[in-house]
Amino acid sequence: MDQTFAGKVALVTGAGKNIGRTIALDLAQRGASVVVNGRSDRAAVDAVVGEINAAGGQALGCMADVSDEASVQRMVADAVAAFGGLDVVVSNAGLRRQTKFLEMGLAEWREILSVALDGAFILARAAVPHMIPRGGGAIVSLSGISTHIGTPNRCHVSASKAGLEGLMRALAIELAPHAITCNCVSPGMVDTVRGASAGGAAPRSLGEAGIPLGRKAAVEEISAAVRYLAGPDGRYVTGQTLHVNGGLFLT
Repeated sequence: MDQTFAGKVALVTGAGKNIGRTIALDLAQRGASVVVNGRSDRAAVDAVVGEINAAGGQALGCMADVSDEASVQRMVADAVAAFGGLDVVVSNAGLRRQTKFLEMGLAEWREILSVALDGAFILARAAVPHMIPRGGGAIVSLSGISTHIGTPNRCHVSASKAGLEGLMRALAIELAPHAITCNCVSPGMVDTVRGASAGGAAPRSLGEAGIPLGRKAAVEEISAAVRYLAGPDGRYVTGQTLHVNGGLFLT
């Protein structure tokens, strides 16, 4: 079996379902000890931990709101206590909501940015001091196509992801002397179950019919991109946004 991540410790936020769950399972299958994070759905987090442990891996479930600094610090401390350090951090947690700009209040704007953008900053700030003594590591954040092509009713989501990509570029330079790479994966349309707050159906501008490859991505295709950037083959890639969208947006 592929044990690319043997001896490594990975923390994946928003890992109870969909893309985050697949990333956690993928890294664990390849030897990583995985911290599975969720904010409120304990049953989903426990289920992922159970899958990993049943397959012979090592996993720890940690409930924490990534926008709360004290909660994140506790989660990182628990991870280090359980597994000895941190090597890979995947900032996947985010809120997807569709609200018209003229109906959007400041509280909702700040709530969306607090998870995807503030959460990534808080997590990196807590994790990096534990990555440096291990000789480096990788931070991978999940962005999204909407910030690049523009979609209606999601200006807060687009702004949070644009900020996230800027954060990763800046950290890529600042953390390079510590051999810590910082990148984004930007999915297009992905075959996942969308929550009610995300509007159920995808925005019309992201319709499947307009994808040159003619289909949505499988969650495994997104996790493969994360695995590449976090693994040994991606150690010379930093400050980049890797688009996985079937040709819907071209850089």
